[in-house]
Amino acid sequence: MGFFKAKSEEQKLIEACVKGNAKACKTLYDRFSPKMFGICLRYAKDYHVAEDVLQEGFVKIFKNLHKFRFEGSFEGWLRRIIVNTAIEQYRKNVRMYPVGELTMEAHQAYHDMTVENMAAQDLLKLIQELSPGYRTVFNLYVIEGMSHKEISKMMNISEGTSKSQLARARYILQKKVKDLDEQHERVLKKYLDELYV
Repeated sequence: MGFFKAKSEEQKLIEACVKGNAKACKTLYDRFSPKMFGICLRYAKDYHVAEDVLQEGFVKIFKNLHKFRFEGSFEGWLRRIIVNTAIEQYRKNVRMYPVGELTMEAHQAYHDMTVENMAAQDLLKLIQELSPGYRTVFNLYVIEGMSHKEISKMMNISEGTSKSQLARARYILQKKVKDLDEQHERVLKKYLDELYV
């Protein structure tokens, strides 16, 4: 009796896409584009740029689908293409100017952030407000889990610049979170004052 591994639903879908089946391509896009769009939003400055990155990323995905070897996660493979597309978009549109190195103490102070308590939507908006360099390094390090060495190669910057960009991004986010907290407190206090007048 021969042993064989049955093809998964995902594998059949991918193979149909490679053969040019339009319905299969639409199914694959519909299944994975919402999650990939979430990734695009983290790297883009706004919704429209994120849409462009998603579209360009899926063009690359369909163009290179025949190269996927069914080793490892298909979603992980898609994610890498989308992140690389976002980085390429960044390189095309922005010139990064390195900022000075920050001391280790400053870096540590910026590390202690309270962003975990924020709603995901609020945090995404704050990340989108970062400058492109800060936003990209922050996403690659914090969300994608890359090392400064990997980031420096991917973005063509020094490891020191990657570290200082990350520290600066964290500092800016920490300040924005604090400002938001203070603003919410003022609104709440005003509301309570008016309530009890």
